[in-house]
Amino acid sequence: MSRSLIAAVCFLLAITFGVSPFFSSDFGGFNAEQFPVPQNDPPVQPAGYAFSIWGPIYLWLIAGLGFGLWKRRDDVDWHAMRMPLAISLAVGTIWLQVAIASPIWATVLIWVMLVTAVRALFRAPAGDAWFAALPVGLYAGWLSAASCVSLGLLAAGYGWVNEEVAGLGAIFIALVLASAIQNQLGHSPSYGIAVIWALVAVVVQNLGGNVTVAAMAGGGAGAMLIPTWRAWRNGR
Repeated sequence: MSRSLIAAVCFLLAITFGVSPFFSSDFGGFNAEQFPVPQNDPPVQPAGYAFSIWGPIYLWLIAGLGFGLWKRRDDVDWHAMRMPLAISLAVGTIWLQVAIASPIWATVLIWVMLVTAVRALFRAPAGDAWFAALPVGLYAGWLSAASCVSLGLLAAGYGWVNEEVAGLGAIFIALVLASAIQNQLGHSPSYGIAVIWALVAVVVQNLGGNVTVAAMAGGGAGAMLIPTWRAWRNGR
């Protein structure tokens, strides 16, 4: 495919990704009864308000890729980012429908979305950060947290470990993964901001409940401030 065609496809996929929630209006997270061990109010899951981050993610990706199609359709650097990003967005377009049917397959697919989004982030052109690296960073950062939450829900939902251990394990994996990515990336603080947003929401979810998970999530959010601050300073 030509670079111009890939630019158009990527922009269209950003749109289909952004409108996909309108075709899955009943989805508000995995249903507790989708698991052999029902997950009612699991400590690993962020507070509901945290999912509002999807609004900025959808709009920023559409705006950024729209700019890329308009101004950078044949740009080699943009092309390198678009290839993996297109895969992530294509999978993301069908993800909600899959999640309604199968938490296991939804977990597999969200990790596919994450891997390809991170690959796109590392390939994002430095000169157009506000249209490329920053929106993709916000997207990849949220996926880093969400993919680990999915693992935690599966672990507890299938009885492999209890809910507290699942929550602690998921937060630990998310923190190791996110800190490694943000440190190696060295720019795009939007990535770290999305991870911090998710971890703080886990704290809020567990206020007055699971103090251990809340403390782990709060410590993780604090630890992510350092690489995120460095990334912000490098981008100034």
